[in-house]
Amino acid sequence: MKFPLRSLVLLFIVAGIALAATLAWRQWTRTAIAEAEQQLHAQQFLSVLPAQSYDNQPLDTPLRLPAGQPPHSRIIAAYRASRGSTVTAVVLVSQVQGYAAPIRLTIAISADGRLIGTQVIEQQESPGLGGRISDPQVNWLTQFANRRLDDRWALKRDQGDFDQLAGATVTSRAVIQAQQDALRYFDQYRALLLGTSAHE
Repeated sequence: MKFPLRSLVLLFIVAGIALAATLAWRQWTRTAIAEAEQQLHAQQFLSVLPAQSYDNQPLDTPLRLPAGQPPHSRIIAAYRASRGSTVTAVVLVSQVQGYAAPIRLTIAISADGRLIGTQVIEQQESPGLGGRISDPQVNWLTQFANRRLDDRWALKRDQGDFDQLAGATVTSRAVIQAQQDALRYFDQYRALLLGTSAHE
């Protein structure tokens, strides 16, 4: 069956208009989509900070990381939160090896060296076991809030103060080590992370 030339021309015109409309729509919505993704990224990374504790955009200016790294985890990014001209916290992005795969965390530390909070931003631990570290109903990470470097950092089964996730000792220990490493890293590089001189 042959299509008349006129029908083929009409088909190409319609296809061209549809393609042009699709490309125009993608271009028109690209900025809105990018802004929405950036807001979601910011919410995820900064959810460890109380909303009223900062008025800057911490993610806009990542800090230059010192060369040293903690023994059990790796600090992959750092951001400074401030209110007015006062630094209120540093948010560290940490990666530690879990049971199944690396676990990525945001860890907020106050200017005086106290752990504000920890949030899982990426993990592939076993569902129902280690995967519960990011379950808001389990709320396992809240037990670490307000801890300092010189506090005891061990699971109750190791004569410490912290509950572990049932059946997920490796995951529990890895996250505890990452938080302790982050506090140690903050303590070691406090002046640089806070933007103050070493003698202040």
